[in-house]
Amino acid sequence: MCFFDQHRFACGDWRWGHFRQHCNREYRTGETCGMKLIMQTVPVSHKCKLCDKIDTKQRRRMAEEDRISRWKREGSKFRASIDRSYDMIKSLDREIYDLRNERMRKSQAI
Repeated sequence: MCFFDQHRFACGDWRWGHFRQHCNREYRTGETCGMKLIMQTVPVSHKCKLCDKIDTKQRRRMAEEDRISRWKREGSKFRASIDRSYDMIKSLDREIYDLRNERMRKSQAI
C-alpha cells in the first residue's frame, strides 16, 4: 500500500504519477509493495493521449465528409476521389472504434 500521485485528465481518465511514500509493509529502499494508493489527485487541463487521438481521427473523418459533399455538388467528375474518401471514412471509423474500445478496456481494468 505505497502512495502515489494520480493525474486526472479533463476527459475523466487518469494515470499514476510519481511515487510519494512507502507503506509500513515495504522496508527496502527503491522497492514498492505493489499495492498503489492515492496520495493526492492532480487535475490536468488537457485530455489524455487516447482521447486526443480519437478527436484527431474524428476531425479527419469530418473533413472527408465535407470533401465528399463538395465533390457531389460539383458533379460526377470526382467519382474515384469520392470512392477513395469513402474507403478512408471506413478506415477511420474502424480506428475510432478500436481506440474507444481500448479506452473502455483501460477504464475497466482497475
